[in-house]
Amino acid sequence: MNIDLKAIADIDFNELDLENIGSWPLAVKFIASIIVAAVVALLTYNLFVSDEVSGYESALNKETELRNTFKAKYGVASNLEVYKQQMIEMEDKFSKLLKRLPTSSEIPGTLDDLSYVGTTSGLIFNKVGWLPEIEKEFYTELPIKIEVVGQYHEFGEFVSKVSLLPRIVSLHDFSIKPDGTGRLMFSVIAKTYRYKEVQ
Repeated sequence: MNIDLKAIADIDFNELDLENIGSWPLAVKFIASIIVAAVVALLTYNLFVSDEVSGYESALNKETELRNTFKAKYGVASNLEVYKQQMIEMEDKFSKLLKRLPTSSEIPGTLDDLSYVGTTSGLIFNKVGWLPEIEKEFYTELPIKIEVVGQYHEFGEFVSKVSLLPRIVSLHDFSIKPDGTGRLMFSVIAKTYRYKEVQ
């Protein structure tokens, strides 16, 4: 099939009759065929193929997501016995730590323990008393303000003995200043904790 593309320039497109396409010049028929084929291909893609392509890509993404979920769950399932053992160990440690927290009836005794530890370390108490409780998500902080007078080595002995108490007591926000008599004033906040029972 020979198409003279130069002849297209000589064609008057106003003379072409849509009802008599068969009489059109060969070059015009060829160009019209290409345009129709392009429009049909574009419409076919937009109406039928593009949704399928999007669905296919979505399915690929879902497959990747499901594979990753499967790998994660398989990893957990394959180590289930190890996780169960770790859970038992954690529950055991947790129950031991809970036993080190004072119960409501033992909280006043904690203040007595701190006073005893301080006096046996050679410290003189200026002030000791409870501060307002601080509610946390799983426990309640019970702060105690302590001010004592002594020497450095006595402060060290006090801190060491506090760490050996049977109940958990932590020391915070300490400061050491001269008291004007040749001794030092040690100010600290001791905190103990009460576990909140889950309702």
